[in-house]
Amino acid sequence: MLDLKQIRENPDTFKIGLKNKKGNPDDIDKVLALDKDRRQIIQEVEKLKQERNQASQQVGQLKKSGGDASEVIARTRTIGQEIKAMDERLKGIEEEMNGIMVRMPNIPHESAPVGKDENENVVVKAWGKIPEYNFDISDHLEIGERLDILDFPRGSKVSGRGFPVLKGAGAKLERALIQFMLDLHTEEHGFREVNPPFVVNRESMYGTGQIPKLEEDMYHCTEDDLFLIPTAEVPVTNLLRDEMLNANELPIKYCAYSPCFRREAGSWGKDTRGMLRLHQFNKVEMVKFVHPEESDAALETLLGFACTVLERLGLPYRVLELCTGDLSFAAAKCYDVELWSPAEKKWLEVSSCSNFVDFQARRMNIRFRPAANARPELIHTLNGSGVATPRLLVALLEVYQQEDGSVLIPENLRKYTGFNVLKRDV
Repeated sequence: MLDLKQIRENPDTFKIGLKNKKGNPDDIDKVLALDKDRRQIIQEVEKLKQERNQASQQVGQLKKSGGDASEVIARTRTIGQEIKAMDERLKGIEEEMNGIMVRMPNIPHESAPVGKDENENVVVKAWGKIPEYNFDISDHLEIGERLDILDFPRGSKVSGRGFPVLKGAGAKLERALIQFMLDLHTEEHGFREVNPPFVVNRESMYGTGQIPKLEEDMYHCTEDDLFLIPTAEVPVTNLLRDEMLNANELPIKYCAYSPCFRREAGSWGKDTRGMLRLHQFNKVEMVKFVHPEESDAALETLLGFACTVLERLGLPYRVLELCTGDLSFAAAKCYDVELWSPAEKKWLEVSSCSNFVDFQARRMNIRFRPAANARPELIHTLNGSGVATPRLLVALLEVYQQEDGSVLIPENLRKYTGFNVLKRDV
């Protein structure tokens, strides 16, 4: 959530930020008008309370002196009714304000490139060489069928479209990738592994910004008002909700494996072949809680950790800095990491690394004390995919395919798979 005090002080900055983020700049004027009414009512209520206190004292004095207090008593009753009516107005104003503010996206970081949509994202890095082949290559679906490691028809039979089944060596390959990434992030990158719940309550979804704005894209268990998580970011970031941290505890770095569930509302027809866009997929997530002064540098480090995964696997990738119009609801700045698909002949996103500054922390009330007895401040939160497995598997199968139909396993992954080559008889 945005800071109301900062909106009062710099309304034009927030209007520009919302415009660049595809938000509604007029919401700033609406909030400020409501805020003005709210503060005026609060002042009037305080005056009425003071008048009521004075009247109560006057009633006591009149009763002691034997005077007639009926008129003053009647006035105190009237004041009480006026206060009650104003409190009702205040409640309505605050609900309207909150309804606007919870749907306001985070404004872009000052360094984010201004642009309308994904076509204006900026390539900031490229790594590796696009592979060339002297034979006719297959796509990941053909490879998966040939090696008997992917089964979409049975997944559809069990759950519907977008729920694949990996089997045999394919299931083992995905498990190996997850273990490889968890070991890399915990042993070399300094993250502490957590195993979070895969369903969360409404407060958790609100805290990271998935609801109310994006609720239609979530799988919702209505009877218990619980949500299947769209990413481990949600439960992991909420682990520290409503907590006060000490500065010497920062940074706090968690990583977690989880399945992810997304309805992908409105995405039919867009990259729906095979494992390119799924309703359930696996991912390793990195989450960081940092001092506000360190969040810019922390984002660059987080990006480096995601890129290391791909470099260790020898997969060519590129990094995009997202323009303002392509940023997610809660992100102030974001990098996407994309792998090359030889068969699709295009780049596929496998990681997003985002800095949310204090946007999520304000919604979740996560604070820290910079020093003993110092005034609490909001921390900054960041997360990054480290990385998602479906498109990682797509790229790995296609990049490392061999002319005989087999698939080589990257050297750094072999101790996790237990085999060097993926064949049908594995």
